[in-house]
Amino acid sequence: MSELFYNAVPNATRVAPPLPEPRQYPSEKPSRVYLFGTCVVDLFYPEAGMDAIHLLEREGIRVEYPQGQSCCGQPAYTSGYTEQARTVARSQLALFAGDYPVVVPSGSCAGMLREHYADLFKDEPQTLQQVQALAARTYELAEFLLFVCKVQLKDSGEPVKVALHTSCSARREMNTHLHGRELLAQLSNVERVDHSHESECCGFGGTFSVRMPDISGAMVADKTRALKESGAHKVLSADCGCLMNINGSLEKQQEALRGQHLASFLWQRTGGAR
Repeated sequence: MSELFYNAVPNATRVAPPLPEPRQYPSEKPSRVYLFGTCVVDLFYPEAGMDAIHLLEREGIRVEYPQGQSCCGQPAYTSGYTEQARTVARSQLALFAGDYPVVVPSGSCAGMLREHYADLFKDEPQTLQQVQALAARTYELAEFLLFVCKVQLKDSGEPVKVALHTSCSARREMNTHLHGRELLAQLSNVERVDHSHESECCGFGGTFSVRMPDISGAMVADKTRALKESGAHKVLSADCGCLMNINGSLEKQQEALRGQHLASFLWQRTGGAR
């Protein structure tokens, strides 16, 4: 697969960008947060959004879900449609204007809000200030549960082996790729198993999977092969785009193994009911 990739994209950089600086987290848990639901959660995995809300509400936090929210703008941004991405970003800035944390059940979408909106408005100082304020209060869900809520989870499920897939954005933009592991480590009957392609992309990449289907297909084939070989009973991820791609490949292979959003798994394992 790597030969196919580098032949198709000869100028691709092979060096990951520097990770962001460690964050300073608030000392007290907020009483209210926004949930940025993401379009993939809204359209394909609504249960992941609901379970994220359940987890937050169990911590005594009121969750607001602004109506009218849409895609974060990442597909337009990464495809070079800068003006369209700005239009989407302005809409989110208006919807999430209150001074509350914004919790996102996706490392990829959180990365767009926190790391890339600033690039869109680098020549608009007034809007850039709003963007920077939004970025400072944007959190990926697992990050928020661990470091702001400081959750202590109690497992109520049967023994199970799980493999964890972390998205490229969580690993290389947000530096939140270990947070899912830390939450799973709190569950006494859950064994997280390693797999050989932990740091590799699943091949989704938003519009990448549409523009380069052969490369995307080869990447997800590598990923699913490693997941199957791990002996896991279930695949977990905090990004629904990755889950959609991985589950689609597993279904096409007629495999019983399936993926689930981390929020849904945590909610169910700790006694939550649908």
